[in-house]
Amino acid sequence: MKVFQFVKSSYSTLEKDCVEVARNVPGAVAVRDSKRAAGPVLVLTPTAWNAFRASLSRQP
Repeated sequence: MKVFQFVKSSYSTLEKDCVEVARNVPGAVAVRDSKRAAGPVLVLTPTAWNAFRASLSRQP
C-alpha cells in the first residue's frame, strides 16, 4: 500500500488553501486539495507531473 506524505504548496496560506503534493513514492506524484485531506487523490507519473508543471509556466 502506498503511503503518501503530502506537503502543502508554498502558495497556500491560512486564508487561501491550495494543493498538497506527495513525491515520496517512487514512480508516482500524488496531488490533493489541501481543504479536503480525506478527499480524492490524483496520482500521476513523474513525467506527467513535470509536463503539467511546465505547461503552467508557459501560461500568459
